[in-house]
Amino acid sequence: MSENKVSNVGVNISEKAAVIWNVATHLAGPFKPHEYGLVILPMTVIKRFHDCLLPTHEKVQEQYKKVQKLAVIDGFLTRASGYSFYNTSKYTFDSLLADPENIEMNFRDYVAGFSPNVQDILSKFEFDNIIKRMVESNTLYLVIQEFNSAKGYLGPDKVSAVDCGYIFEELVRRFSESYDEQAGAHFTSRDIIYLMTDVLLVDKDIGEENVTVYDMTMGTSQMLSCMTERILALNKDAVVTTFGQEINPSTYAIAKADTLIRGGDPENMRFGDTLSDDKFKGFHFQYIISNPPFGIDWKREQKAVEAEHKLGEKGRFAPGLPKISDGQQLFVLNGVNKLTDDGRMAIIQNGSPLFSGDAGSGPSNIRQFLIENDYLDCIIQLSTDAFMNTGISTYVWVIDKAKPEYKAGKVQLIDASHCCEPRRKSIGNKRNDITDYCRNLIVTAVGEFQDGKIYGDKDGIYCESKIFDGEDFGYRKIVVERPQRDENGVIVLKKGKPVADSSLRDTENVPLKEDIDEYFKREVLPYAQDAWVDKAKTKVGYEIPMTRFFYEYQAPEAVEDIMDRITDLESEISESLQSLFHKEA
Repeated sequence: MSENKVSNVGVNISEKAAVIWNVATHLAGPFKPHEYGLVILPMTVIKRFHDCLLPTHEKVQEQYKKVQKLAVIDGFLTRASGYSFYNTSKYTFDSLLADPENIEMNFRDYVAGFSPNVQDILSKFEFDNIIKRMVESNTLYLVIQEFNSAKGYLGPDKVSAVDCGYIFEELVRRFSESYDEQAGAHFTSRDIIYLMTDVLLVDKDIGEENVTVYDMTMGTSQMLSCMTERILALNKDAVVTTFGQEINPSTYAIAKADTLIRGGDPENMRFGDTLSDDKFKGFHFQYIISNPPFGIDWKREQKAVEAEHKLGEKGRFAPGLPKISDGQQLFVLNGVNKLTDDGRMAIIQNGSPLFSGDAGSGPSNIRQFLIENDYLDCIIQLSTDAFMNTGISTYVWVIDKAKPEYKAGKVQLIDASHCCEPRRKSIGNKRNDITDYCRNLIVTAVGEFQDGKIYGDKDGIYCESKIFDGEDFGYRKIVVERPQRDENGVIVLKKGKPVADSSLRDTENVPLKEDIDEYFKREVLPYAQDAWVDKAKTKVGYEIPMTRFFYEYQAPEAVEDIMDRITDLESEISESLQSLFHKEA
C-alpha cells in the first residue's frame, strides 16, 4: 500500500485506519497494547456491516415482522437488506448510544440480530468474551461512541469495498506488528500483490466465462480482491469467483466479512489449516495467488501430511516432503494439485526452495517434479526490504500447467533485486516499493521472454531476464570409490573385485547435460587413477542457484591505483599531523 493512499472517492486510507486505531486510547489499561486489535478488528467489521445495512434498516424491520414465524426467512430478509446478510435487531449505533444505562444488554441484542453468516464471523473473533471485558472496564459505550463518530463512518457511499479492504489491511498490519508476528505472516503489501496479479495475467485473454481464483493462505483476502480487480479491468463482463482458506481466526473473519460486503459467496471463504485440513479437496482453479508462511515448521501438520504423502498420486504431496523446519514447498505442491490443466499460479517463497536439500532429498525432488513436468515458468527475485515483516530476499515462483510452445522445456529467471524505489518513510522492514514503473519493467520482461536482456537502466532501476533449459538446473550426484589397500599397499579384492575404502569415498555433481563417463575421465581419473563410479548409488538432483547465474565478475582494483591512493592518504595524514604539532608548538 502506498504511503498515503487516497481512493477515488476521497478517502485517505491511512488517516481512516488511524482514526479507527485511535479507539485504543480508551482501551489503555484494561487491555494491553497487543490486545487492542481484539477489540478494534471485530468492531470495525461490525461498524462496516452496520453502515452498509443502515439505509435498509427500517425495511428489514418491517419484513422481519411479517416473516419471523416462518421456518425459512433468510431469502426475504436478504432481499430487504440488499446484501447477503442482514440484522433483525431494532437497534442502531445511534439508538444504542441513546440508552447508556442498558448499553450491554442492547448491544448484545444488536449483535445477536445479525444473520447466521455474520455470526460465524464474530465467533472467530471470540467476540462475546471481548464484550464482557469491555463492560467490566466501562469502555463499551466509549468504543461504540468513537466508531459512531463522523470520522468512523464506513458506509459504501463514502468507503468503497476496495477502500474498506485497504483499511482492514492496514489495521491487520498494525495488529500484527503489535504481536511481532513471524516473517511473512498475514500481510503482503499491494505493490507486490499487483506485481503478482499482472504477471499471472500477462498475455492472457480473459473471456466472459467464469474465472476461478484461489488463495490457500488468504489472510484478509486482499490478494483475491486485487486479482478480481485486475481481471475485471481486462474484461468487465468476466464472472470472477474467489475461493480462500485461512488458519488465523481474525483474518479469516475479516476475509469472510469482506466477501459478504462485496456480494461474493462467503461459503467460499473457509477456515482451517490448508496443509492438514484441506477444505477444497477435489477443487481445481484457473488462477492461484498466495504468500504462504516461510521459515515456519510443519510439526503440527506432520501426521496428516505424511499420511497424505503415502497416498502417492492420490494425494497432494506425492513428489516429496521438505525438511520439517520449513513447510513452504508443501504449499507449492498443494497449489499445483489444485490448478486446472491450463491453470497458472504465483506464489511467494524465500531463498531456501531454490537450493536446499541434496540430490534425492524432499526439496530437490519437489524441484525435479516441477521442472521435469515443465510446470515451472518463471522465478522473479525481488529486492530485500520489500516486506513489512522481513527484510530478507524473496522470490515469486510462477507455475504454469499449459506453457506455450515457445516456452516448452524452458525456465525464465528474472533478477529484479534492483527494480524498486526507496520509500520516503519505511513501514517496519519495508523500505522499498515496487512502483508502477518497476512493475511494468518486470511484467514486460515476463511477457517478452528474452534471454540476456536488461530492462531499465543498468546503473539505476532495472531487471535482467535469462532463459534456461530445465536440464540446466539438474545434476547427477555420483559416488566415487577408491580401493582398500593392505599394509603392503596391495589392493584388497573380494570375488575378484576391489573392495571400496569408505574413508576415501567422495562425491561429484555432474551436470545433467554432461556424460558421466566423460566427466569422470576429465575431472577425476587424472588425480585418482584407481577410482571408479558406483553407478548404483547415482542420484538425480535439482537446484536453482540464482545468485550464481546472475553473478558479474568485478575486476579488482589495479595495484598501482591502490598504491597511489595509499600514498595520497599518507601525505594527507602527514600534513595534518605537521599542522597539528605546529599549532601546539
